[in-house]
Amino acid sequence: MVTRISDYFLYRWRYLLGYGVVFVLIVALLAVAWLLIPGGLTTAEMDSSVTSSSLTFSLQTFKPEAIVNLPYHLLQHASFSLFGISNLTIKLPSLILGLFSALGILLLLRMWFKQNVAVITTVLVITTSQFLFLTQEGTPTIVYIFWSVWLLVSALMVSRRAKWPTAWKIALFGFGALSLYTPLEIYIIIALLSAMILHPHLRYIVRRLSKPRLVLGTICGLILLAPLIYTIALKEPSVGLQLLGIPTTNLDIVANLKILFEQYFSFITPGGHTSITPIYGLGICILIILGIIRLFTTKYTARSYIIIAWTLLLVPVIIINPQYVSVTFIPVVLLMAMGVSLLIMRWYRLFPRNPYARVAGLIPLAVLIGGMVFSGVDRYMYGYTHIPGVASQFSHDLSLLNTQLAKKDTGNAVLIVSEREVPFYSVVAKYVPNTSIALAGTGLPDATTYIASRAGKNPNAGAPDEIITNDMYREADRFYIYKTK
Repeated sequence: MVTRISDYFLYRWRYLLGYGVVFVLIVALLAVAWLLIPGGLTTAEMDSSVTSSSLTFSLQTFKPEAIVNLPYHLLQHASFSLFGISNLTIKLPSLILGLFSALGILLLLRMWFKQNVAVITTVLVITTSQFLFLTQEGTPTIVYIFWSVWLLVSALMVSRRAKWPTAWKIALFGFGALSLYTPLEIYIIIALLSAMILHPHLRYIVRRLSKPRLVLGTICGLILLAPLIYTIALKEPSVGLQLLGIPTTNLDIVANLKILFEQYFSFITPGGHTSITPIYGLGICILIILGIIRLFTTKYTARSYIIIAWTLLLVPVIIINPQYVSVTFIPVVLLMAMGVSLLIMRWYRLFPRNPYARVAGLIPLAVLIGGMVFSGVDRYMYGYTHIPGVASQFSHDLSLLNTQLAKKDTGNAVLIVSEREVPFYSVVAKYVPNTSIALAGTGLPDATTYIASRAGKNPNAGAPDEIITNDMYREADRFYIYKTK
């Protein structure tokens, strides 16, 4: 009896095993990103925490600037209300959205590409330093991935008449409405509409959609957009310019192009500020180039129409706003998938009939993909711990402070901080019982324990009872603990 390759267990269950590996890898990498690397907070994360904590649901006291990325700030506000404030609760919304973004990427790639391409590309995507960084950063940047991928997934579900069509139509309009709270996300909606108008098959699909369900989805979307419409129309019209990516200050195109070059092509002199550059490794960039080649050889498909329209809309906007480079992540993912598809297709054409050669040919391909995966993880792990300009941007002070405040003998505590630190530590005091803050130089507080931050240390207070240090800084003395009663 001849044994065929399809009789082997690993072959028959290869895709299920692949999906299991992808899920385990996602969870493991997110855990490592939160627990170990970078392990601290950036200034942007502290600012996001201040905005989320100060959210109010009164029309009289609502701050118009808080409407930008409102869905994310609501999640972060809920995280603080339920679990207090810590590194985990600040990053928790991004970790959750990162998990669902990764699953959405896998689902999207499965619908647009073969299963082997979907699994390989998803593994490559979730091991890039850019994805790992965004999923642990407690700022709204992760929503650029989340909104984009689920807009495309829900649109494809509607077009393919998947199960629960009404739910998917409501989801499509819901994701579309909520994404409009994020700067530049309107351009993916314009890209989808443009592709729908230009591509004949998409026009045919839209004409066949149920009109009552579309009306229901539109109503749900308008309800979700009500706060944004109110803010732009009645409170602060400039918010609309920010969401469109229209600068309100002087524009320096040359400086912006230099920033973009460093973000994408600085392979010889890698570095960075908050995030490492270049944001993608050389291997990923080669896949993107292959994807661009594949894109123009299959430009007649609806997928190509969407990618091309999206790219053409984003290029000028990104040149004007290089700080929003994360909005290009999903187009890059799709180009990566097209590159992987082209690579596998060309590789197998070398061995069209010989089954042994085809199996043996998988070995160098597996080595190539494995090398890119380990390279991505390695860039993330060592980049955020060893590049001086990057590692120094992360503060571990909140973890040190929470450890001190959790001690039973702390009692009523007063945090002595500098004026610059007041907004963030006011948030800390809000969620930690028996804790308040005071400005440096206002005299000794009446408390069981007072804790002076390094910037707010009072030289007239005498010798501290304890000095809290951290080996991640040159100025290792982070807090001074004084027992006053």
